[in-house]
Amino acid sequence: MHDAFCQILRKQCLLAPHERVLVAVSGGVDSVVLLHLFASCAARFPLTVFAAHLDHGLRPESGTDADFVRALCERLEIPLVIERVEAAETLRAGDGLEAVARDLRRDFLRRTAARLGCGAIALGHHRDDQAETVLMRLLRGSGPTGLAAMRPRRDLFVRPLLAWPRSRLRSYLEEHDLPHVEDSSNADPLYTRNRLRHEVLPLLRTFNPALDDHLAQLAGQFCVEEAYWDGEVAAAAACLCETTPDGLALPLQELLTLHPALRTRLLRAALERVRGDLRGIERDHVQSIEGLLVAGRPQREVHLPRAWVARRYERLLINGAPPRIPAVDERVVDAPGVYPLADGGTLEIRLVESGGDEDVNAVEFFGLSLPLVIRTMRPGDRFRPSGMTGHKKLKDFFIDEKLEHEQRRRVPLVVSGEILWIVGMRRCEGFRPAGHAVSGVRVVFEPRSADDNQLVKTEGLW
Repeated sequence: MHDAFCQILRKQCLLAPHERVLVAVSGGVDSVVLLHLFASCAARFPLTVFAAHLDHGLRPESGTDADFVRALCERLEIPLVIERVEAAETLRAGDGLEAVARDLRRDFLRRTAARLGCGAIALGHHRDDQAETVLMRLLRGSGPTGLAAMRPRRDLFVRPLLAWPRSRLRSYLEEHDLPHVEDSSNADPLYTRNRLRHEVLPLLRTFNPALDDHLAQLAGQFCVEEAYWDGEVAAAAACLCETTPDGLALPLQELLTLHPALRTRLLRAALERVRGDLRGIERDHVQSIEGLLVAGRPQREVHLPRAWVARRYERLLINGAPPRIPAVDERVVDAPGVYPLADGGTLEIRLVESGGDEDVNAVEFFGLSLPLVIRTMRPGDRFRPSGMTGHKKLKDFFIDEKLEHEQRRRVPLVVSGEILWIVGMRRCEGFRPAGHAVSGVRVVFEPRSADDNQLVKTEGLW
């Protein structure tokens, strides 16, 4: 088993000689075997091994477990880091205790590995855990990515014991006369995994005694395929994903040309990039995003757990939260000068005696005087576009210009009784210079630097 373990470390967990490894140790059978295997193979690999134990404070005997792990590490001469947290005190409405404990454990392990300079964190999941995970995900409706279940290596985390069943680990424990502790919560039917382990899987094994092997093999097959798709997703992300101040943007038409298998994985990868993980994201959530791509309306959005996804004409936006809707910004301008705008750029107000040239960023209005009002859009706004007769709803004007919802709220308007100018876009009809001398107002827009608006290509995100 030692030889096989070393081969797995090299070929599946991708550990390099002289690497530092942090082993998560709870004191149960699997983690004790894992730590002992590392201790036995460390010198000939070679590796530098550390251990870590987190006391969640969820059981009365948790302090005893910590003492056991401390004694075991002293016996094996492995440095140990122990930390205690009160997991129950971090619960919020809607949180599951298992999920909270897992998050706390992962955070502790990552922090400890970083502090010790470890390039890998070893977990004690075995073949039976893998079978349970596949079955759980089947029941939840997971697709191929979810059915790949636990991989030998994912990010920093390695799982060298996936090849062996729980029974083989217990035999190893007995062969080497290793003590362990039993976690009483492993028998609690309150937890879904325990019900699968103690009720569902024993029943299914009466139909097929090799069920655990088949489920683990299924996960392995999907794992190989997902490794291929990971490369395809990374290439697509480098070409299509652009970072924005709030998340990611992807071009709509290019997304629609992708094969559905690749597009689904790219959308999941983008969600993971923005959220940090995919917990709580189900198949229905991804299907709702797909629906945005083919929707008849050019601007729609969906709210997902810890994510906001919107179609904005030819772009798909993926943010961690909905954009903040700015309040109507209003400023009275009663003197010439340069006035900064809330969203960047400036407006310069000048008094003039005769007409000059106008362009998209400079306009003039005659037959009126200061003060002017600079503000943003209000519900029901209307104006008289130059070159047209009559009034038009500002909302309809923005729709014709294909201006995104969030941008509409930020466009400055110059107002004097009516909307004179949609800054940088369109002036109103009227207020032109007359044949006789009439003073007027010239307004010049200086946009913010183009670099501030630039989207940055995302390369190597995944």
